[in-house]
Amino acid sequence: MSTPYPFTAIVGQNDLRMALLLNAVSPAVGGVLVRGEKGTAKSTSVRALSALMPSVEVVSGCRFSCRPDSPGLECPDGPHESGALESRPARMVELPVGASEDRLVGALDIERALAEGVKAFEPGLLADAHRGILYVDEVNLLHDHLVDLLLDAAAMGASYVEREGISVRHAARFLLVGTMNPEEGELRPQLLDRFGLTVEVAASREPDQRVEVVRRRLAYDDDPAGFAARWADEEAAVRARIVAARELLPSVRLGDGALRQIAATCAAFEVDGMRADIVMARTATALAAWAGRTDVLAEDVRQAALLALPHRRRRSPFDAPGLDEDKLDETLEEFGGPGEDGGEDDPDPGPDGGPGGQPAPDEGPRGEGDTAARPEAGEGGEPQAGPGGGEQSAVRAAEPFRTKVLNVPGIGQGAAGRRSRARTEQGRTTGARRPQGALTKLHLSATVQAAAPHQRVRGRSGPGLVVRRDDLRQATREGRESNLVLFVVDASGSMAARQRMSAVKGAVLSLLLDAYQRRDKVGLVTFRGSAAEVALPPTSSVDAAASRLESLPTGGRTPLAAGLLRAHDVLRVERLRDPARRALVVVVTDGRATGGPEPVALAGRAARLFAADGTASVVVDCEAGPVRLGLAGQLAGELGGTAVTLDELRADSIAGLVRDVQGTSRRAA
Repeated sequence: MSTPYPFTAIVGQNDLRMALLLNAVSPAVGGVLVRGEKGTAKSTSVRALSALMPSVEVVSGCRFSCRPDSPGLECPDGPHESGALESRPARMVELPVGASEDRLVGALDIERALAEGVKAFEPGLLADAHRGILYVDEVNLLHDHLVDLLLDAAAMGASYVEREGISVRHAARFLLVGTMNPEEGELRPQLLDRFGLTVEVAASREPDQRVEVVRRRLAYDDDPAGFAARWADEEAAVRARIVAARELLPSVRLGDGALRQIAATCAAFEVDGMRADIVMARTATALAAWAGRTDVLAEDVRQAALLALPHRRRRSPFDAPGLDEDKLDETLEEFGGPGEDGGEDDPDPGPDGGPGGQPAPDEGPRGEGDTAARPEAGEGGEPQAGPGGGEQSAVRAAEPFRTKVLNVPGIGQGAAGRRSRARTEQGRTTGARRPQGALTKLHLSATVQAAAPHQRVRGRSGPGLVVRRDDLRQATREGRESNLVLFVVDASGSMAARQRMSAVKGAVLSLLLDAYQRRDKVGLVTFRGSAAEVALPPTSSVDAAASRLESLPTGGRTPLAAGLLRAHDVLRVERLRDPARRALVVVVTDGRATGGPEPVALAGRAARLFAADGTASVVVDCEAGPVRLGLAGQLAGELGGTAVTLDELRADSIAGLVRDVQGTSRRAA
C-alpha cells in the first residue's frame, strides 16, 4: 500500500483544508465539493484526509460495518452476535466515474436466487463506504444512473437493491467528497445541493509558495515513507485535535442570535429550501468546536456562509458560483448585535493556528495567504472587440427562453443522457437477448421460458427451477442518450446588427441551456471574415460555450463554406474519439455566403457532406426584414435537415420541427 501525502504538508489551500477538517469533526455537515483547475492538490488533499479520520468500531466479520451498539436489523450479514466487535481505520472508498451500477450498490447471484432462493449478495462500494469517506474524482462526469443511486443513498442513509422480487437493504451513511474541474461540465443541481460545503481552489500566484510546493512534492516522490515520517508529529497533533473537537461538539451552544443570523443570511441570498440553513448551523457549530469553544460566534456564521452558500445561490448553469461578501457582512451586522451569541465586531479569536501550518480556528475562507480562487459575480460592461478590421464589439445575449427538445432520429447506444432514444442499461424493457459478458439485468420471463423445456431432462424433482447459465437472458432496455450538439454560428457582417445579434445569441444560449439539462456535449464553430475557427472544441462544459458565445465579435464577409467544412472536420475527429455518440449540428445563419469564387455553390457542396454522413441538422434562420430570400431553407435542404426561424424556435411549433427533422432524415436514409 502506497504512503499517502501528509495532510499537514499541503501548502496553502486554507479553504480546502478547513472544509475537509470540519467534515472530519462533524460528518453531519454533509461533505465537500472541491472545484478548481487541474494540478491544485484536490485529490491529494482528499486522500490525505483519510489518514486523519478517527477509527470506527464495527461488528466483527460484518461486511457492512454495522455499529456494535446498534447493529442493523436488516443487515444482510445479520443477525449479529452480541459482544463481537473490532476497531479499524475509517475507509476511504473511491468511486470511478465509469463504474457499473452493480459495482456501486452490489450484485445478487441470480442463478442461486432462482434455483435455491438464496439471497447471495455481494456488497458494493456504498457498503464499503458506510461510516467512512466516499470519494468521487471528476464527479461532474459521473453517469446519471449512478448519480440517481447516490442521491437515494444520501437522502435515506441506506442502499436498496431491488431485482425481480428480491430485496436487500443495508445502511449507507458516508462522507461524500467530490472533486471536479468546471471546464469539463457542471453538476446536476440535485447532486450539487447534496454537498454540504463547496470550495474553489486555484494554484498560488506567489513564487515563494509555488517553490515550496515543488520542493515538498519532489521530496515526497523521492522517499514517500521518509517524508511522511518527518510530518508524523504534525499529523498526530491534528488527529488528536479532531478527536477533541468531536468530543466537544455536543457541548457547543448555537444560540438564538446565531440562528437568526443564519436564517437571515440564507434569506438574503435567496437560496432554495432549508438545507442551506441546516448545513450552515452544523458548520458554524463545527467551527466553534474546532476552535475549542462552546459558543458559536458571528465569525463562525460568516465562515460557514462562505463555505455553504456559494453553490446554492446559482440560478442557472451560466451563473458564476460565489458570494457577495459585502452583502454578507451587511446582513450579519443588521441581524447581529452585542451579546453572548456572537454579535461583537471583534470576537475572541480563540487558540492559535493548528500544527503543521493549519489555518487558525478564526482563520476562515478567503483569509490572507489563501490560494483559493475568489469567484466574483459577473459585472456589467460589454466584452472588448477582437482584432480585425471592420468588426464590431460583442453584444450581450438576449434573455434565454425555454425550448423543446431536438432529437437525433433513430436509436443510438451512446452515453446515458436525456435527449435521443438509445439502448441503455436504464429505461423501459423492450426485449431479451443472451448476455454478452456478465449478466446485469435479468429478463425473468424469458429466462424461465428458456429453462422450462429442459426440466425433465435435468432431473428436476423439487419446487425449484433447474437453471443453467445458458438459460439466462439479458433484458434489453430503451432509454435516452446524450448527444454532441455542435453549433455553427455565423458572425459575419450580415449578422452584425446589434439587436439582431443579441437575439441570435439569446437563441443559442437557450439551446445551450437545453443541452446542459440533457447532459450533452457541446462545441462551437464560428465563421466570419475569410475563415472559420473552432471557438470551443467539443466539451461537457456548457458554461464555457456560453462564455465564448458572449464574447463573440461580428463583422466581415460570410465564409459559410469554411464554417461548414470546419464543423465537418470537428465531427470527423470526434467520431474517432467517441464513435457511439451521435451528433446534432445546429447552423445559425441567414444563409448568405460571400467571399471567394462561387461561395454559394461551395457552401452547397460542403453542406451535402453532412447529408451523405446522415448527420442530423437544423438551420436556425436569422434572416430579417420584409423581403426574405429563403437562403437558410435552401441550406437546410442541402444539409438534409430542416430550417426554423428565431420566432419558431421560441414557439410551441418547435414540436413540429422535431417531426420534420425525423421525417427528413428518414427520407434521406
